[in-house]
Amino acid sequence: MLLELNQVETFYGASQALFGIDLHVEKGEVVALMGRNGMGKTTTIRSVFGLTPLRQGKVSFMGRNISAMQPYRIARLGLGLVPEGRRCFPNLTVTENLLASARKGEWTLEAVNELFPRLKERSQQQANTLSGGEQQMLAVGRALMTNPELIVLDEATEGLAPVIRLEIWKAVRELKRRGQSILVVDKTLSELLPVADRCVVLERGRTVWQGTSGEMTADIQDRYLGV
Repeated sequence: MLLELNQVETFYGASQALFGIDLHVEKGEVVALMGRNGMGKTTTIRSVFGLTPLRQGKVSFMGRNISAMQPYRIARLGLGLVPEGRRCFPNLTVTENLLASARKGEWTLEAVNELFPRLKERSQQQANTLSGGEQQMLAVGRALMTNPELIVLDEATEGLAPVIRLEIWKAVRELKRRGQSILVVDKTLSELLPVADRCVVLERGRTVWQGTSGEMTADIQDRYLGV
């Protein structure tokens, strides 16, 4: 077991957001975290990374309890985050963004540039001059440069042009082929289900369904994911 959440409860002030979340990711597995807007997906990710403290429950990574650990220490253990909204360093170049948090491993500057050739073309541009899609590629590449055991993608294709979404999903499929463990939040079921090994569905801060992507029937989609 790479990542495991057991009965995680999280609050924003006096308001409870998560009500006993159960979730796990095994090594080499792609897990889709699903649910309508406002159901607790991003809060779950924030709880994993220590950005929203747990009130109850436990988060374990590679057998280690990280529930009360500071976010930067969690990241050093081998958890890489591609946050919603990209959050690249705007005044650094593409290359500087990639090297800022680089750690030794398979993912080098050359490997990331091979995965996203556009980043190589824009290597000396400041991040704030890139398009939204290029910034998203940069956010993914920056997370990979930490050589994580598990990479977490929070709405990595939201708001992007169709051609850019295709490039992001192509990269996700390549990561899966290489055996990268991934926890992914996304609404594009046509792209998400073929790449996911398992799905976890949240509703109102609770885990309401878990199963393989093949078990995700149209009825389940309509019940928990339909608008």
